[in-house]
Amino acid sequence: MEQMSSTGRPVQITVTDGYDLKGFKGETPVTFIRAEFNQMVLGDSAKVTVSAEGTAKYNFTSSFEFNPEGGITLDDIAHKPVFLTMTEVLPKEKKQKDEKTLILGQAVVDLIPLLEGESSFETMAPLHPVPGSPLEPLRSGVKQCSLEVKVFVAEPLLTTAQILGGNLLKVTLEAAYSVPESFIPVGPLQNYMIGLQVPSVGEKDYSILFKNGTLKLGGEREPVPRPKKWPIANILAPGANNIPDAFIIGGPYEEEDGELNRPEDKEFRNQAECIKKRIIWDLESRCYLDPPAVASFQKRIADCRFWPVEITRVPLTIAPKGKAAKFDKADDESQLSFHGVAYVNMVPLLYPGVKRIRGAFHVYPYLDSTVYEKTKCSFSLFRDTGHHLVQNNKIGGINSPLSKPAVSKNVKEDKTVKEKDIEGKPRPGDMQPPSIKSQSSDTPLEVEPPLSHNPEGQQYVEAGTYIVLEIQLDKALVPKRMPEELARRVKEMIPPRPPLTRRTGGAQKAVSDYHTQVKNISRAILDEYHRMFGKQVAKLGSDMDSETLEEQKCQLNYELNCSGKYFAFKEQLKHAVVKIVREKYLKTTSFESQEELQTFISELYVFLVDQMHVALNQTMPDDIQGTVPTIYTSSEQLRLFAFEAEVNENFEMAAVYYEERLVREPQNLEHWLDYGAFCLLTEDNIKAQECFQKALSLNQNHIQSLLLCGVLAVLMENYEQAEIFFEDATCLEPTNVVAWTLLGLYYEIQNNDIRMEMAFHEAFKQLQARMLQAQIMKQRSTGTVEYIEEGGKVEESSLGPWGITNGSSATAIKVEAPAGPSILDDFLEESSKLQSDSREHIISTQSQDPTISQKPSNILLKEMPVKKETSKCQDSSIVLYPSPYDVSQTPATIFMETIRFLMKVNAVQYVHRVLAHELLCPQGGPSCEYYLVLAQTHLLKKDFAKAEECLQQAAQMDYLNPNVWGVKGHLYFLSGNHAEAKACYERTISFVVDASEMHFIFLRLGQIYLEEKEKLPQDLLKNFFVLL
Repeated sequence: MEQMSSTGRPVQITVTDGYDLKGFKGETPVTFIRAEFNQMVLGDSAKVTVSAEGTAKYNFTSSFEFNPEGGITLDDIAHKPVFLTMTEVLPKEKKQKDEKTLILGQAVVDLIPLLEGESSFETMAPLHPVPGSPLEPLRSGVKQCSLEVKVFVAEPLLTTAQILGGNLLKVTLEAAYSVPESFIPVGPLQNYMIGLQVPSVGEKDYSILFKNGTLKLGGEREPVPRPKKWPIANILAPGANNIPDAFIIGGPYEEEDGELNRPEDKEFRNQAECIKKRIIWDLESRCYLDPPAVASFQKRIADCRFWPVEITRVPLTIAPKGKAAKFDKADDESQLSFHGVAYVNMVPLLYPGVKRIRGAFHVYPYLDSTVYEKTKCSFSLFRDTGHHLVQNNKIGGINSPLSKPAVSKNVKEDKTVKEKDIEGKPRPGDMQPPSIKSQSSDTPLEVEPPLSHNPEGQQYVEAGTYIVLEIQLDKALVPKRMPEELARRVKEMIPPRPPLTRRTGGAQKAVSDYHTQVKNISRAILDEYHRMFGKQVAKLGSDMDSETLEEQKCQLNYELNCSGKYFAFKEQLKHAVVKIVREKYLKTTSFESQEELQTFISELYVFLVDQMHVALNQTMPDDIQGTVPTIYTSSEQLRLFAFEAEVNENFEMAAVYYEERLVREPQNLEHWLDYGAFCLLTEDNIKAQECFQKALSLNQNHIQSLLLCGVLAVLMENYEQAEIFFEDATCLEPTNVVAWTLLGLYYEIQNNDIRMEMAFHEAFKQLQARMLQAQIMKQRSTGTVEYIEEGGKVEESSLGPWGITNGSSATAIKVEAPAGPSILDDFLEESSKLQSDSREHIISTQSQDPTISQKPSNILLKEMPVKKETSKCQDSSIVLYPSPYDVSQTPATIFMETIRFLMKVNAVQYVHRVLAHELLCPQGGPSCEYYLVLAQTHLLKKDFAKAEECLQQAAQMDYLNPNVWGVKGHLYFLSGNHAEAKACYERTISFVVDASEMHFIFLRLGQIYLEEKEKLPQDLLKNFFVLL
């Protein structure tokens, strides 16, 4: 047993009891416990006899010294457990000098709670049987033999600063699939290894190495869930290899963070993971990161983005007996074969709230120039420390990470350290361009040497080899704001409007009740008059003389008094008058003087008489009342009137209609959104912001109000508020593509490339999920497995990372799994290049282009009221702008969907930035819809020449699109060329499919016919009547 250092803090492990124990011989075997940690024996317990019930009391305590300056460190505690081996002492036979022992099983105690700030914990550790042991194996429904263990330290191993600022990194290597055919299970034994480096203590690199992978021929899929294993060899009990409560769960390919997660990769993944050869590890290695290491880890990810994970194959060797083996470096390099590397995109770990990434990553040949270009790393874990690997590559060697001092001894690595600073940056003279080539780019690197430099590694590419890796942190590197905090911040910026107090006995209700009673009494008196004198007499009206009328009045009064109806009417009216006194005049106490009473009665009498006249005028019979009834206009009609006024550039009249809607229904947030969109059209951003904030105060969970408040905040450079609005929208509706895209555009303005990538990636995921869901629904309705559009088949492979692949409606496209990284990374690289060129143009478009300061023309950016089938929230003017295509069509990219949203609310200043992204998007580019939107923006500036150029481009791409001809007609109409406008409008209405603004196409075509004094065609006249 090795001697421990006298310095440091002791960690005590106490085994108190054992349960459900059995032995080889007898019902009461004699056993003892041996504790081991870090290849050291901590001690043996006393020999204890197991009771007939299978219990034993050991009360055995052992300990080891924790010393962060040397010896056992936090990393050792993180990834190495305590092994408790139970051994049975067999009875001595005759003439036997020494006792014989047999190992029964092993228990494993994970010390991770000590790295979570705990100073003590208790656990019931299952006792895993060794082969041939009488102990019961771990099965559900069967009592498991176990040991009760207590772990104790006098004080926590971590300080408060380490608990708050440190982190625990877990790396799980599952398998390498579709390995080269030259990997065969026969012949010399091979050690399949994978390794990577991470910062550990301070900013020093810590090597994580996974050894002894098992080559399997395939034939069936690996089961899930399956347990993760300790990266340690020589474990006696097979069950003790498994880490407690740690399992590989798997999951859908689409939810992974790696490269092979697209629909077209699914078939290849299924074949590779079921049929082809694979190497299985299922190992989890852990590493503690102290606060400086966490900062270094975070900075390295931001600087390098991709992390090299090396893979190699080394022949297994047997250590010579009697003397130490000596190896030459040249021999080390010759023994390394099939040296490959996978580039793991670690950027998602910098997304707010993300603690775990898991995915499949292609394996490429290890080439120095390519590795340095992608990862800024010129150090190879296997090549530059090969002699240490070979020395430790003995059969039965410990499969643990390399020691840190071993790495720094290499001469080449020392030179590398001098050339780079502590953060891993190259020298100023060796600086590479800031943008890193995407790991799935289809274009080869210019500096890539010939493939013959690593012919064995090239076999990984030919076979399509990929590794499945999981990297998990105990805490997210970038904390995410909680939805409750975002909601609180929104309330602080825009307090919710208090609900209107509804008082059933209020002043208005009291006056209304008084009117009702006056109307009822007047009808009763009129009925009595008709009974006494007949209805024919009442029709004479002014033809009767005053004496006759006075006589009838006296008779009527007499009849009412004699019958008691007069007093009944007074009682009926009394309660309404009392309510008016209490609610209208707020009089509930007695009067102090007679004069005050008389003054109040006089005032009340005048008010009651006036209100009586109001009520009587409302109940006057239709044949007597001479006023013409007013024509009531609905809110929807007012919106249409305002819309038509906008199109005709009568903005004052449009404002009147919008304000009338607000007066009628001030609690309707859609009216505020409509008015705000109108203010954006007239470039009154301050009033538009007030309207959107008013709408948000009515409903603080309304997504469109949040997004519009965020857009206005960006336009007015209130960036902190904009971030709150956009983040709150994504929390309230995580599936909203527009919300994620706008958040990504905001981060682009802030030069935050990491979060921009995160937001765009999430928007893409949501759009792809929606498209796949639409595909499934269509399959259910048609009974087919593929899209059927325009007579062609669209397979799953036509769904690119940003949406539907161009041209997918006509042919079935089969896409091979690319030999490099995803299109998403290509786009993100181009986006980072774009933002420096377009920032000023997008935010301050008015100041740079004087034509934008002109008043908008009457072009139809807002072409048509929304169709009835749209939802209620879409019926507002927030969707007044027509989409260049039908609203129900699924957009091809996240940017085009955002463009549609912004055009609907007149946020043209924001559209230019999104158009630039649409142009760079791999699945976007200059499409017909792109040129239509661009033409509309030019029409807003009355730049008819550029608008005509864009429409010509759109017509060349899709000359059968009615929207192209409709907008073309508007262009000619606004420029005064009514003959061409008439031809375009007539061509538009001749299409089988309607354009998205038929209302105004009919109106303007009718106006041209009237100006030319032509007779309107019958079908066109019919449409006019239907529309108007």
